[in-house]
Amino acid sequence: MKIFLTGASGFVGKAALQMLVKEGHEVVAMSRRAESDQLIKSLGGTSKRCDLESINAEHIAGCDTVIHSAAYVEQWGPKDAWHKANVIGTENMLAAAKQAGVKRFIHIGTEAGLVHGQDLHHADESYPLAPDSPYPYCASKAQAEQRVMAANSAQMPCLVLRPRFIWGPGDQTLLPAIEKMAKQNAWVWINHGQAMTSSTHIDNLIHAVKLALHKGEGGEAYFVLDDGDHSLRDIIEGMAASKQLQLGNRNLPLWLASALGAICENSWRWLNLGGEPPLNNYTVMVMSRNCTLKDDKARSELGYQPVISWDEGMANL
Repeated sequence: MKIFLTGASGFVGKAALQMLVKEGHEVVAMSRRAESDQLIKSLGGTSKRCDLESINAEHIAGCDTVIHSAAYVEQWGPKDAWHKANVIGTENMLAAAKQAGVKRFIHIGTEAGLVHGQDLHHADESYPLAPDSPYPYCASKAQAEQRVMAANSAQMPCLVLRPRFIWGPGDQTLLPAIEKMAKQNAWVWINHGQAMTSSTHIDNLIHAVKLALHKGEGGEAYFVLDDGDHSLRDIIEGMAASKQLQLGNRNLPLWLASALGAICENSWRWLNLGGEPPLNNYTVMVMSRNCTLKDDKARSELGYQPVISWDEGMANL
């Protein structure tokens, strides 16, 4: 199968590229710079110089399937950054794929598309999206998923895989941030890190991507999860331990963290301060809300089962 992949230099995309090449697929991967060209080539793929703004049917010509994992996932940035990359970028990918005659479109979504600040308790795919979420990342991922569902057709089935809290070897976002804060003695828990969450080891997500190449219905979303739920503290301390780091017990109660997050975010926006604020509303929300989910649908319709357990994943870190 010939597959067009976005986000190949990111955590998910790189792991997907490695799996697809190993499985014998021909992979053409979006690349925006020379460094990405080299990475893609080293992993056995072919780079195609384009981005989410410039993508067109010629870039995807001859590909049977698109796996769209590229997204703006930062917790801070220009106000329009999330919409531009995640919504408009997905619209552009869908249009190009349709024009190129692609036969299947797999979108890497997220449970964040359901979030407007609430706790989630064992939610499944019937839980409504939150396209009007006050958190730009959440709103953009919900809107992107709406675009994917609207583009679904018999000619180009479109489906969504929704991981939660992706972790494992190759993490380029969370573990480096934890390591940086720990070394600066700057880590602080919110509500002692007691919020419960589902999670998705990168190996389990990539296994689901492999299954979705042939299984799963167009117009459907699928949560892809590890077995069992854990507290944020257990997961984050486990990740930190893999780097021989101790995070300590410093803690902010939720009411104080919420106030500080709002003050910091508003100050950085209104005063146009450089860099990122030390705390923002989205981070406070993520670190304090329960988020447990159900993946029964993926197990029944994709034939999904985790290929690595939480304990094994932590040991392997």
